This record gives sequence, C-alpha cells and structure tokens, in this order.
Amino acid sequence: MTEFLKLKKSNCKNCYKCIRHCPVKSIRFSGNQANIVGDECILCGQCFVVCPQDAKEIADSTEQVKFMLKGDAPVYVSVAPSFVANYEGVGIESLEKALKKLGFAGAEETAVGATIVKTEYERMIREDKRDIIISSCCNSVNLLIQKYYPEALPYLADVLSPMQAHCRDIKKRYPGAKTVFIGPCVAKKEEAARYADFTDAVMTFEELTDWFNEAGVAPERCIDSNERSRARLFPTTGGILRTMAERDPNYTYIAFDGVENCKAALEDILAGNMHNVFVEMSACAGSCAGGPVMEKYRNSPIRNTVAIKKYAGAEDFDVAQPDKAELHKHMDYLGTHSTVPTETEINAILRRMGKVRKEQELNCGSCGYNTCREKAIAIYNGKADISMCLPFLKDKAESFSDNIINNTPNAIIVLNENLEVQQVNKAALQLMNISHASDVMGEQVIRILDPTVFIEVMNSLRNVRDERIYLAEYDKYVEQTVIYDAEYRILICLMRDVTAEEKARERKETLSRTTADVADKVVENQMRIVQEIASLLGETAAETKVALMKLKESIADE
Repeated sequence: MTEFLKLKKSNCKNCYKCIRHCPVKSIRFSGNQANIVGDECILCGQCFVVCPQDAKEIADSTEQVKFMLKGDAPVYVSVAPSFVANYEGVGIESLEKALKKLGFAGAEETAVGATIVKTEYERMIREDKRDIIISSCCNSVNLLIQKYYPEALPYLADVLSPMQAHCRDIKKRYPGAKTVFIGPCVAKKEEAARYADFTDAVMTFEELTDWFNEAGVAPERCIDSNERSRARLFPTTGGILRTMAERDPNYTYIAFDGVENCKAALEDILAGNMHNVFVEMSACAGSCAGGPVMEKYRNSPIRNTVAIKKYAGAEDFDVAQPDKAELHKHMDYLGTHSTVPTETEINAILRRMGKVRKEQELNCGSCGYNTCREKAIAIYNGKADISMCLPFLKDKAESFSDNIINNTPNAIIVLNENLEVQQVNKAALQLMNISHASDVMGEQVIRILDPTVFIEVMNSLRNVRDERIYLAEYDKYVEQTVIYDAEYRILICLMRDVTAEEKARERKETLSRTTADVADKVVENQMRIVQEIASLLGETAAETKVALMKLKESIADE
C-alpha cells in the first residue's frame, strides 16, 4: 500500500537505485520520478534504505498517536525486542519510564507475543503434522507470498504475528485499551491497518526518537535483567528457531533472511524439493535487527545482534497461552495487476530498445532490471520507459553526435593532452587529404598539423576562436577554433575551410589593383592631353594677341 512509503518527488534524481534494490521491482518511473506501485510492494523498505537522495520516506504516525493519547482510553506500547540495539544501554524498564513521560499508560516487550507465537508453532508441528510450515512473523514475507507465490499460501503458518498476539493480549488484560507497536519495520504499518482489531497504530524507532527529542525526554541508560525472556531472540536470524524448546526429530528447521534468499527457498518449496521442514523467513538481512529503520540509521549488524543476544534470557516469558482458534489468522491471495506480455509483444519492445539480436541484450542491470526482457515486460506494464536503458541512450547519443560530426562541413579533430588524435571526422579527412581515419588515430598531431596553437591553448587555458590561418602543406585557408576542455582533458579543433572565400578575396584585390592601375593611366593620359591642349591654346592666344595689337596700331596710325 503506497501510503506507508512515500516519495519526495522533488528529490528523486532518476538514478534507478531503488529499482536495482527492490526485490519485486515494484517501482514505476513516470516523468523521471520513481513511484511505488502499491499493489506490488511488499514494504521491505529497501528503497527507503538505499535512496541516495532521501527521496523515500516512511509515513509518520506520530500525530495519530498523540491524538490517541488525548482520548479517554489508556494507550499501551508493544516495543519490538530490537529496541535494545536501537537505544544502546536502555532496557525495557527505563524505556517504559520514558514512554510514560510522553503520556502512555505503559510499555511491554513484543517478545511476550513472540512467546505465544512460538508456542503455537510448536503445537502445529506436534499436532497438525504439516509437511511444510513457513513462519508468518514477518509481514513483508507474508505479502511476498500473498502477492507473488499464492501456491505457497497453504504452507504459510495461519498464526498471528508477535505484534498482533501481544496487542491482543494487552487488550485482553486491559479492556478498552489501545495499543501502539514501535519497531524498525515499515510493513508492520500495513499489517496493523489490514488487521485493525489488534494494533491501533505503528511507529518506527525513528519517529519515537524524534518525539523524545521534541519533548526533551531521554531514556535512562539502564539494562534490566530477566531470565525468562528467551523470545527476545526473535529479531535475529534464526531467532525463532532458537526459542523453540520442542524439536521434532522428523522435521528439519531452517532459517532464511533477505528477500532474495526467501524467494529462492519458496521456489525450492514449490518445486517439491523440501519436505517435513519448518522454515523461518525474514525479509531483512539479519532479520528485524537489520530492519529498514535500523539499517539506515544504525547499520551495525554485528553490534545489533550482540546487543539483542546479551539482553535475551534462557527461558520463556510466563504468559497464558490462548487457544489456537484465538491465534488463527487468515491470509488471502492478494495478487498484483501486472500482466505478462506475449513473446511477440516482448520482442517488439526489445526492437524499440535497439535490441534486434540476442547478443544485443546485454542484461547489464543499469536500468534496475536484471535482464532486458524483464525491462521490456516492465515497459509493457507502464512501469518503465525505453529511455531508462543506458546502452540504448549511449548508442542513441553516439549515433546522434556521429551524424552531426560526420555530416558537418566543418573539420573536427579531437586530441588528448598528449596531443594524440582521438577523433577526426570526414570533413577533416577531406581537408587534409587523409584516406582513412585509422591512418592518424592515436598519432601525434604534428603529423598533420602544426602543434603550436594546441600547446599554447593548453598552457594558457585561453581558447582561440575564429583565427584565419593558411595551411601551406594543404594549400588551404581555414578559420580555426581551438578549445581546451579541462574536465574531459581534451582539445577540440574546429576548422572551417575558407579557401574559396580567401581566393575570391584575393581575386577581388587583384582586380581592384588592376582597375586602380588602369584608372591611374587614364588620368595620366588625360592630364597629358589637357596639358598639351593648354599649351596649344596658350600659343594660339599669344599669336592672336600679337596680331590684334598690330591691327590696333594700324588702325590708330590711319
């Protein structure tokens, strides 16, 4: 149920780590955000533990419990036995004192309920003679079987969990009381909600610690001793088995922790490979001592287990054992809404992912799924997107960049810091009359270009942009840009062939010079003609003046 594990949408960075660690892949990605698929989730809390961005959070029940405390009914706490590992040096007596300061009527160990449950398990083995019995203390395991292994439901012990058995016992002893379970588990919130008659609310150790800090309450560091407390071993791997005093020699007793190990065991059971066994199953590695809240904030599996074992006694709690009918718990098949596509549909999705041949199915797991086919099924069910495939994106990006690089008219050359050619495109090959890229790949750039500009750019960290140079060895003019990428430690050279432009400019300059020369000659000729004309005009004018003067004198004499 999605409401018990929530997503801080603003924090999700689309890293797929939650999918990689989710044992049932109950994560759906939409809009680059991870969403928990409620009907598929078994609330193991692994996504909460591993999320690097703290994008997953457990629903907080503190305000609900505070409201309960304001009512008339007394509220008692059932504390998971792993508390002694979470609150170092604190025993149940000192923890109860601290809880009473918050307003609770009292607090007891859930181990009391564990004693009741293990006694019922012993009776089932002794009287019911079942072939296979799977412990039902871990609600995540129960959800795993109810949703994914319905054929194993007959083997799941139809018995209340220690939390339920203890809360039932508290309500029997204190009529009208309400109960709150506090522990390291997310799945217990779902169990309490689904079977509401037993536990009224569930809090995590994290919620309780925050409440203690808010109220200024600190549990006294004092460890009490109780020899009749063997059931305190329940939160450790194999803890249920160690509390069982009666052992049927015809039965094999086995413990599995971690969802993957439990899944493998269930596969074995359903394959008919196990008989006359009592199987203890815990979803968390290290059992409840490695619960999600413990694992995230107090990830010390050895210290946790040692603390729990030291606190446990050698005998059972003195508790009245209810009739088996009172401890009966019916667990229905819950199932999921996911469907399995046909082979044709899977292959069609694989083709869209660029996987047309079997060898292209890398099964690298970068998307979070173990195989490409699992990913294709997730896409079919709307839980994943094709873009989540890293090799697909890489090939797509490379294809896109290659198309640009190889089809651009500009020459592109990429060098490493040793000035060795790392990449060269078609335009560069044509520009420098190189037959094949392999002829220069890995070679020093001095083979094809003057390295001076590259050395200067790398040493000065000042890029060169749009510098027009002449490549004498190729008889080409280029407009050159050289960029040093310090992050990737490469030099990128872009060259635009401007030979045609440069030669056109030269022709234009030549034409201009020729035109100027012609104009100068024309002007010179014109000036010479003018001067000649002027000279002639001057001589003519002088002669005319002399003639006129003579004519004037002649007229005057007459």
